[in-house]
Amino acid sequence: MNIIDNLKWRYAVKKFDSNKELSANQLTLLKEAFNLTATSYGLQPLKLVVVKNKKIQEQLVPFSWNQPQVLQVSHLLVICVQEKFTTEEVQNYFNLVQKIRNTPNEVLNPFKEFLTAEIEKKTQEELFVWNTNQAYIAMGNLLTVCANLEIDSCPMEGFNPEKYDEILNLKAHNLKSVLVLPVGFRAKDDYMKDLAKVRKEVAETVIEIS
Repeated sequence: MNIIDNLKWRYAVKKFDSNKELSANQLTLLKEAFNLTATSYGLQPLKLVVVKNKKIQEQLVPFSWNQPQVLQVSHLLVICVQEKFTTEEVQNYFNLVQKIRNTPNEVLNPFKEFLTAEIEKKTQEELFVWNTNQAYIAMGNLLTVCANLEIDSCPMEGFNPEKYDEILNLKAHNLKSVLVLPVGFRAKDDYMKDLAKVRKEVAETVIEIS
């Protein structure tokens, strides 16, 4: 299938086949795709928590508006942002730039000073909102990659982040959950499986200025 056919094939799965699992290679591709997601200034303020533990997934169902997909899937992906985001992340980023590109300090320092000042002038609440917005970019990227790999998914905002954080012990990692993505394979009897995709015409959603 080409990319458009893949995106037409994708839908938010309501019932997964609990007997089918992602291969190790498929999971690796999703993790690498997440890591390659574009982020503001390249700072990568996101973490992906991969859950494959039925007991834990079962605990999470009541805090996911009782959506059964959370338990049915092969893997549950939880996109998280850092609870506290500091200028140390800027320093770590530029250390990595130097390691990979061997860029001299005199080239990097002006940009590093700019980014440090930008982080320092924002509150933790502002930084959390900023980083959460980037989590949606990661979600979109993962949805597209899943479609290309013919892996089914169901993006979720409907869950209790505080309870997820508690059950997954995210605070110990300085993380807060912001989005959930069950991934696996659609069940043959999912009522949504054969329904036509409902979308507006492209002419209604795209404005061209030339």
